[in-house]
Amino acid sequence: MSLSPLSRLPAPWRKIVDWAFTLAAAIVFVLAFEAEVAKPYRIPSSSMENTLHCARPMPGCEASTSDRVLVNRLAYDFGSPQRGQIVVFKAPAKANRCEPGDAGTTFVKRLIGLPGETVREDHKGFIWIRRPGSTSWTKLPEPYLSSAARRADSADFGETWRVPPGEYFMLGDNRGGSCDSRRWGVVPRSSLIGPVIFTYWPPGRISYHPGGW
Repeated sequence: MSLSPLSRLPAPWRKIVDWAFTLAAAIVFVLAFEAEVAKPYRIPSSSMENTLHCARPMPGCEASTSDRVLVNRLAYDFGSPQRGQIVVFKAPAKANRCEPGDAGTTFVKRLIGLPGETVREDHKGFIWIRRPGSTSWTKLPEPYLSSAARRADSADFGETWRVPPGEYFMLGDNRGGSCDSRRWGVVPRSSLIGPVIFTYWPPGRISYHPGGW
């Protein structure tokens, strides 16, 4: 019976080599998992306060440390984007209306309007949805939004937006501090990276975000 090359090494070296192989395999697994399944992101701005925190002294940020979140990169390979999900996506070209250079960068917002729907913001900041082919409006329940956040930005009160096929309408939870689909329009499905599933840092903010699987 032939012997493994490792068996010819002294016992201490066998342990070192074995641990090295184990560590290398673990690193490869983590990198593959991050690249294909769940990718980490840092929250850079206040547009999703106070659902997701960014760090002071950035304007509007409420925390000393930015939240780190995991995004399910496979979710939209096997299912459709769902209303209410917190989604990471590549910002469209018109996002330069927010800040020069924002186009093509990574944004995180909440998915509000689905393809073919019409979205309306009433004069109290509530969002209403009209589905394709319907003549009636449904008020969108938004338990994640405080009344103060709802009233914080009145610039679009009374406005209506139609969502084309294959596109999605995004809003930030911090309505007064969010440059979103009300400014730069809709997002094509091809630009969606995936829904946020966990906040994993800092430890006091660890939480699961439903709807990401």
